[in-house]
Amino acid sequence: MNQEAPHRQHHIDMLPGDIAPTVLVPGDPGRVALFAEQMDEAWQVAHKREYLTYTGKKDGVPISCTSCGLGPSPTAIGTEELIRIGAKNIIRMGTCGAIQPFMKAGDIIVVTSAVRGERATEEFISIDYPAIASHYIARASIEACQRLGLTYHVGMVRTHDAFYLESPWAFGDYKTRLQPWVDLGVLAVENEAATMFVVASMQGVRAGAILLSSDPIFSEGEDDPKLEEHKRDLVRVSIETAKILHEKGLD
Repeated sequence: MNQEAPHRQHHIDMLPGDIAPTVLVPGDPGRVALFAEQMDEAWQVAHKREYLTYTGKKDGVPISCTSCGLGPSPTAIGTEELIRIGAKNIIRMGTCGAIQPFMKAGDIIVVTSAVRGERATEEFISIDYPAIASHYIARASIEACQRLGLTYHVGMVRTHDAFYLESPWAFGDYKTRLQPWVDLGVLAVENEAATMFVVASMQGVRAGAILLSSDPIFSEGEDDPKLEEHKRDLVRVSIETAKILHEKGLD
């Protein structure tokens, strides 16, 4: 059940009324600046630890953006506290390591569900509980990609704790370790989506994830030369998703 609280939250340092109903959640605080650049107006609301928040408007639609740092634990904290001050749609806006061979740098992933390879949410509920995105957010994200003409894929990702075991910078025989997930159709690995989905859905709040394929793990090429442009596309499609949710009365 949603546990809304009127007091200032300990980590995100905000009160009810400080955020819009839809909150975009990158890991990197630097991506909040990209969000602010693309809004018609935006202002800083709070900054404490890794949690930087801007709220603003795009085409008259109120949208917020709160960074939550890297990994399941800070994501769980940020998601929990955003819910307590009234967030209705929480959307991870992040990067990932694509593992399917047909995926290219710059592609967008609209996440429908996530493998619970992290362990933070087991403190909330049994591993039997699925990590599933809101279909309303997934549908809005697909529509946003189509409006903007971006290449996108729809499906499942794997969330896990150990970045240096499954990432473009992993050590050891990580490709062999990832191959079973490739064979099962998982699109990418990342570190936050499952956590957000579980914490939000347990409290009746919609959650979703829009990810940028920034570093395809099985690619033998160099780093994405258009990474900054692609990050801006990620922010654009996330803002467009928030607008579509508003158009549909889902905020």
